[in-house]
Order: sequence, then C-alpha cells, then structure tokens
Amino acid sequence: MRRIDVIGIGIGIFTAGGLVYLVLKQAGLEDVNAGIWTQAVLMGGLLGWLLTYVGRAVTQTMTYNQQLKDYEDAVLQKRLDDMTPAELAALQAELEQDKLAAHDGKRGDG
Repeated sequence: MRRIDVIGIGIGIFTAGGLVYLVLKQAGLEDVNAGIWTQAVLMGGLLGWLLTYVGRAVTQTMTYNQQLKDYEDAVLQKRLDDMTPAELAALQAELEQDKLAAHDGKRGDG
C-alpha cells in the first residue's frame, strides 16, 4: 500500500467520524453522547477490520501468501520442464516407490 493510500484512508475515516457525529447530533443526541457513540461506531469498525485481518492471516489467504505459493509453483514447474525424460521417469518411479512404502506402512499399523 502506498503512502498516499494510507493518507487517503486516514482522511476518509476522520471524515466518516465527523459525519457520524453530525448525524447523531441532528438526531437529537447531546454533544457528549454523540461523541461517545461516534467513538463506539469507529471502534466497532476498527475491531471488525482487525478480525477480518486476523482471519486472513490465520487462514493464510493474504496477498503475500498467494504470491509466495504462485512463485513456488512456478519454480517447481520450471524444474519439471527442464528435466529430461529419463529424469522424469526416475522421479516417477521414486514417487511410486514412496507411495507403496507409505501404503504398506499404514496396513502394518492397523
């Protein structure tokens, strides 16, 4: 996020707080009560945003995580594209062997 975006968001939140205050005053609340309710609305918005942020961080659905996954997939695809047919066959045989070993290990435990 660019610095100008942060400044714009800050000005927008400040303006929204002022508008909420004015609307509450027009609705008949006294200055102090309108201020308290304005703070409550802004804090509710902040806590809501924080919960969505934490949710995205925990589930790893943030932009950084997606970019990292895309990069890792591209690197693995590039490595596969650069392999010779003999190397691909050897890798596939190794994967099959690992798969059979894992399957036999599960049957022996049960």
